[in-house]
Amino acid sequence: MSNSYTKAAFGLAVAAAEADLLRRVVAAIEMIGDADIGLDAIEAHYATIGADFAALFPRTELSPFDGLLELFPDQNYPMLDFDIDIGEPDAEGQVVIFLSGEQFGVETAANLLQRCARSALPFGFEWAADHDRLRADEFGGGYVVITEADIEYGSTRRMLDRALDRARDEGADGFVLALQHAEYGLSFWNDTTGYDRLVLARVFSGAEAADFDVPLMDDQPDWLAMPAPLRL
Repeated sequence: MSNSYTKAAFGLAVAAAEADLLRRVVAAIEMIGDADIGLDAIEAHYATIGADFAALFPRTELSPFDGLLELFPDQNYPMLDFDIDIGEPDAEGQVVIFLSGEQFGVETAANLLQRCARSALPFGFEWAADHDRLRADEFGGGYVVITEADIEYGSTRRMLDRALDRARDEGADGFVLALQHAEYGLSFWNDTTGYDRLVLARVFSGAEAADFDVPLMDDQPDWLAMPAPLRL
């Protein structure tokens, strides 16, 4: 018999009001996970939980805490797959919270922080895949970047694959359509303003570049391969 693990441990500082909200969220999750708690007790608890909670996690007709289920990848098992330690406010009203676990719910943690720790965003954390035997492909990890609008997941497997792709093909990171102007230098195509700054450029895959109907210009634009990301 062997065991695999998804491990993470990190802390972040949030506003005192957010820390208070997190305490109520954790208590509500523990309540809905208790099969012995009746609907009357759940309704009574919800009535005291606060308007900020109700706004973030809207109730349904069936249960006041159904909105919490959106935090979980499997809504049939609403449980926190990590420990969360919430400190006390400092002189500036900041509270350090610490999340950790050996079977860490990466997606649940990301959803929870996006909803309840807005003052700390953008924020990110790393996780590790581990195994108690030296078995092939059982080790790795990844990261999560959380913003108010999005949650981005990355894995070491994908990062390794991309690095190998770059070793085999200089166009692995895509292409931009560049136009050389005698006075203004290079500009790059985007679908909104046409040729503009590089930061606004549309990045094409190889297939998209091959099929793109290049706009007619006085000068002929060229396809340029995007460079690999900076290496730290």
